[in-house]
Amino acid sequence: MRSSTRGISVIGRALALGALALQLCSCASQQAGVSVEQAQTATVAFQLADRDHAVDSLQTPAVMEYAGPGGHFKAREQITVRRPASLRVDAMSPLGVALVVAADGGQVAIFDPSKNTLMRGPATAATLDRFARIPMTPQQAVRLILALSPDSAMLAYAPSSARDEGDMKVLSYTRANGVADELGFAGADLVMVREKSPTGQVLYEVRYGDYRDVGALRFPYQVEASFPTAGTTLKLRYERPIIDGDIPDSLFVLSPGANTREMNLSMRTLSAGHTKG
Repeated sequence: MRSSTRGISVIGRALALGALALQLCSCASQQAGVSVEQAQTATVAFQLADRDHAVDSLQTPAVMEYAGPGGHFKAREQITVRRPASLRVDAMSPLGVALVVAADGGQVAIFDPSKNTLMRGPATAATLDRFARIPMTPQQAVRLILALSPDSAMLAYAPSSARDEGDMKVLSYTRANGVADELGFAGADLVMVREKSPTGQVLYEVRYGDYRDVGALRFPYQVEASFPTAGTTLKLRYERPIIDGDIPDSLFVLSPGANTREMNLSMRTLSAGHTKG
């Protein structure tokens, strides 16, 4: 089923690339000539769209560092994500697995081995913030971890503006509701994603660095995301990333053992201080 869906997705993405090409060419043809800056903007926009087509999943051990109202700590993790909205984080301790968070679409499950407890509930930004330290929905979190633009649909259109910001070339995409997504590039590498409210407030900002070749793809080994509203910063250091490996659907499904206690997630559960190991 996934191969068929992926085939349809590839066709849709190809059409999106064609639409982007027509828009960029149309914009250029309306002017006397195409400047070097316009050509560079078109190039990075094409490369970003092409990257969106190429990356589907990631598996990697990582070092996570968190700072915010919940404290400041580091932890080793095994991170597995697959588009569009499947995510699994195994948080490790010196004694083994401390906590497992698995989200698949609209549902999330959290297993605490020390208490042999399995909690289930809706996969919201609040639940991922509490247990995975990422205040985003699963789909948003997956795209952040994969170093992609916030939304595939935006890549079918030319950016609303482009500017230089320090050493970055920044493309801005403004939505109908006034929210702006800014994408910063150093050469061909996506090094920044920033989302702003219609009033200009930064909702979140992600920085990518230490790009290396992973097969035929350049991929960042370092991610730093800041969320001003939540007052948190999350740093991820990937160690051995595998792009588009074979990931079974079962990896994102947590099943209880014979004596596992099962609970439903609620706002009361989230506020009770259940911490990530």
